[in-house]
Amino acid sequence: MSGYDLADMTVTSAEEADLIAALRARDESAFAALVDRHTPAMLRVAQGYVSSREVAEDVVQEAWIALLKGIDGFEGRSSLRSWLFTVLINIAKKRGLRDRKDTEVQIAAYIGGTVSPDRFCDRDERWSGHWRDGEEPSPFPESPEGSVLGAELMAVTRRELERLPERQRVVVTLRDVLDVDSAEVSRLLGITLANQRVLLHRGRAAIRQALEDYVRDAT
Repeated sequence: MSGYDLADMTVTSAEEADLIAALRARDESAFAALVDRHTPAMLRVAQGYVSSREVAEDVVQEAWIALLKGIDGFEGRSSLRSWLFTVLINIAKKRGLRDRKDTEVQIAAYIGGTVSPDRFCDRDERWSGHWRDGEEPSPFPESPEGSVLGAELMAVTRRELERLPERQRVVVTLRDVLDVDSAEVSRLLGITLANQRVLLHRGRAAIRQALEDYVRDAT
């Protein structure tokens, strides 16, 4: 079973039960459909842990092999997707191919990536927690050029997501790209809800700051 326990999978619906039965019967079409459905998201998550897309593809392939080898031992205690991504993350971590020095540089570069507290009113001020005058985020343009700029902003968002420190990138990807809820993210990554919220806030804030800067320079 390659060290991964399928007891963490759950049948959450009749459809999933049918899918698991098909996988146990080695139904190639069912497996191919599952691969098509989840591989793009799995690649995005794996790339948060490893050094290149090529390595991420290897990690994803190994996760699918683990699924095939372990499906007969499934007992049904969490969703198929949850188990699959848990296996994926465990494999990616074990590969350990990310250069730690690069990670440290990224962390150093983004440790101040959240929005500066100086931009908000202090607790003893009337509008505590609100933006100070002149410190409000730059609005995104609604002019005809806005549609063109929107595509550019998506490119900036993807670029800044790739630049985030590893754990921030994975949390933001799971929450905002894959729409995984906070409790599941915390369980998948083995972190507390509070830690997950901090990582998500820092990651989102760094991306938001980059978008603000880009809009300010472009307008």
